[in-house]
Amino acid sequence: MSRLAPLSEEPTNEEDAANCSKKSQTWRNWLKSHFSLLFSKKSDLKVLLSVLGCPLFPVSLHQRLPISEVSSSAQYIIQHFTAATGCRKLEGTIKNMYATGRVTMAMVDELDSSGSAAGASGSVPQKGCFVMWQMVPNKWLIELVVDGHKVVAGSDGNMAWRHTPWLGAHAAKGGVRPLRRAFQGLDPMAVAAVFSLAQYMGEKRISNVDCFVLKLSADQADLAERSDNTAEMIKHVMFGYFSQRNGLLVYLEDSYLTRIQSPGSYPTYWETTMGTKIEDYRTVEGVMIAHAGHSSAIIARFGDNLRAGTAVTRMEESWMIDDLSFNVPGLSIDCFIPPEEVQKDYPEENLDWRSPLHG
Repeated sequence: MSRLAPLSEEPTNEEDAANCSKKSQTWRNWLKSHFSLLFSKKSDLKVLLSVLGCPLFPVSLHQRLPISEVSSSAQYIIQHFTAATGCRKLEGTIKNMYATGRVTMAMVDELDSSGSAAGASGSVPQKGCFVMWQMVPNKWLIELVVDGHKVVAGSDGNMAWRHTPWLGAHAAKGGVRPLRRAFQGLDPMAVAAVFSLAQYMGEKRISNVDCFVLKLSADQADLAERSDNTAEMIKHVMFGYFSQRNGLLVYLEDSYLTRIQSPGSYPTYWETTMGTKIEDYRTVEGVMIAHAGHSSAIIARFGDNLRAGTAVTRMEESWMIDDLSFNVPGLSIDCFIPPEEVQKDYPEENLDWRSPLHG
């Protein structure tokens, strides 16, 4: 979700990064090429795809908490959610899921610490489409194309990976986590499974809807797995807002903070916050599935060495589901095999794509 800039304040030439061999494209080189996206107005679309395209959920689908830490209020809220969506009737009968949809992405503005525009004041909205497959319990694949740029990401149940035209294929650090896009109302069974273990945070009104709020946090062990001596993941939290009136999930918000520092330099902090309004629930095979929504991501970059103060970038995405079905014939585990170069490099190099641009 967010983006990391090179710890030297000098942006790296993207063409130079692309010419590096896969073997020499270390995590540090990857960081530099990612940071450089922030400094190039021509890279708006790449930044949009990096942040909004296919970020991961903060916790594993199989996260387990001690029974003493499981909120009875959260379980009650999720029982209301499962009744509202009708997803329990599909439990044990769903082997896979398929969805196609459309997206519109745009860079909204860049603000400085005073809140005034600092350069780009918005870009032309870019339209695209995506197709997504999932296989129970934790295999998934998504292909997203916007303005001729294609991003592919997937999980074979053991590792998650991503491929972009400008960085090639690379694996994600840490445990396998689900695709965030699947939790935007597309997969109510996964929403129920994860948020039933969440912490109840009280009530809040959002988008004119009175909601119950549930919180999930990546634990310290997982954050450590996603960190190295250059980038430290400090936190990654997710809030789910469930309507008090109808029980449906109507808003998702997640935030994560990364500390970036290379030897001899000042630390730089990147905080990414993404909020997604979820709406247009429709019945698919007896289950309520959200078919539209709007996401807004804000990336704040700050640190003692930034003379201009905090730099803020904001971008938005609207999405719509065109088709969705369960138990697609012919979908097998072979469809989720990672690219050969990722299998070869993992876990020896274990390249990552969780900059402040991604989680």
